[in-house]
Amino acid sequence: MATFTLKSFTGLRQSSTEQTNFVSHVPSSLSRSQRRSSLRVTAARSSPKLANRNLRVAVIGGGPAGGAAAETLAKGGIETILIERKMDNCKPCGGAIPLCMVGEFNLPLDIIDRRVTKMKMISPSNIAVDIGRTLKEHEYIGMVRREVLDAYLRERAEKSGATVINGLFLKMDLPENWDSPYKLHYTEYDGKTGATGQKKTMEVDAVIGADGANSRVAKSIGAGDYDYAIAFQERIRIPDEKMTYYEDLAEMYVGDDVSPDFYGWVFPKCDHVAVGTGTVTHKGDIKKFQLATRNRAKDKILGGKIIRVEAHPIPEHPRPRRLSKRVALVGDAAGYVTKCSGEGIYFAAKSGRMCAEAIVEGSQNGKKMIDESDLRKYLEKWDKTYLPTYRVLDVLQKVFYRSNPAREAFVEMCGDEYVQKMTFDSYLYKRVAPGNPLEDLKLAVNTIGSLVRANALRREIEKLNV
Repeated sequence: MATFTLKSFTGLRQSSTEQTNFVSHVPSSLSRSQRRSSLRVTAARSSPKLANRNLRVAVIGGGPAGGAAAETLAKGGIETILIERKMDNCKPCGGAIPLCMVGEFNLPLDIIDRRVTKMKMISPSNIAVDIGRTLKEHEYIGMVRREVLDAYLRERAEKSGATVINGLFLKMDLPENWDSPYKLHYTEYDGKTGATGQKKTMEVDAVIGADGANSRVAKSIGAGDYDYAIAFQERIRIPDEKMTYYEDLAEMYVGDDVSPDFYGWVFPKCDHVAVGTGTVTHKGDIKKFQLATRNRAKDKILGGKIIRVEAHPIPEHPRPRRLSKRVALVGDAAGYVTKCSGEGIYFAAKSGRMCAEAIVEGSQNGKKMIDESDLRKYLEKWDKTYLPTYRVLDVLQKVFYRSNPAREAFVEMCGDEYVQKMTFDSYLYKRVAPGNPLEDLKLAVNTIGSLVRANALRREIEKLNV
């Protein structure tokens, strides 16, 4: 019986050095032409059924990605353990979620602080464009606090049967062969052992890394590095009369003063506003950009008191490697934050659910062992559905965030009603909105015109600086 080997790949990258053996049931006595015509390839092994137990999966990280994954796993018959260190984590996050997420994830309306129906996009020269004229009466952008949303999703996972552990994941020992368990090392904080916690280990069959941009799970599988932004945010409690202004309004500021490659924001929360900014290229100047953002909005937040200061890394693109054998990355750990808008909450929760669904399906509701091919189905589905969105937003950021004149052109373009309709439809429902060919042509002409004016303005500014 002849044998040969094939290497497995994740996308276009070799997923591991391990080779998967296949068996060719072709007698060696046949001629080359006969062997070619009768070649039949079958897998030498298949995932066996588990004896007297269900599949065990650990979810590392309890944000939207981890919470959504753990709930789906537990409902699907998987023995699920979720490990999260900071149960009251307040990630520096604008907190915007699309309307479709409320329905898809069955979120209660009382965890949504504000329903934003109006936005102001403010240019480097402080020209403000009102956005939201195309929204229907029932449409809005939800504003949430991460500590509220994350806790709700974790609690729902626990009610579905997941075990939630307040602990810090340290490292994991990789399995010695294809069906051996992963050994996780973590510190559990149960309130009885003090601040130092208690060192523990556990064995699981698969791991979902939902532990953010600084993912230790990613490091454990050699997932590679990526560029990241620093997000800096201050929560500011402002007087009631000023809070009325932000009741259903969010603001976005663009300009070299607030960020050389991103934007500044003022987003409303339950009883305060979140004021923040971010940058990839000038991380050391983040506090300077934050001060500029506050200054741009100073008249509207005058008299406010800073009640919390937050900072956190945000990935800029997917990691080079997002799965290895029976370990997969989701959310920020995988790098699922969009360029240009910086959106990550919906994509985190969606990726966690999609990954968990692939495990439930591949394991036949926890009855069989899974392998890398099961997890690869999650990646293939994810990339097919959402990778085009990431690429388009990457292009937009490179075109319109490169200079102040380009940002002026971007804000001017945002004033177009057709642009607003297409943008909001795509954002709210996470689908590519069908366009009107005539309007698309007009938009292309207007965009080119805006960019031409921006380049002309840039040249004039350069002359003045000589």
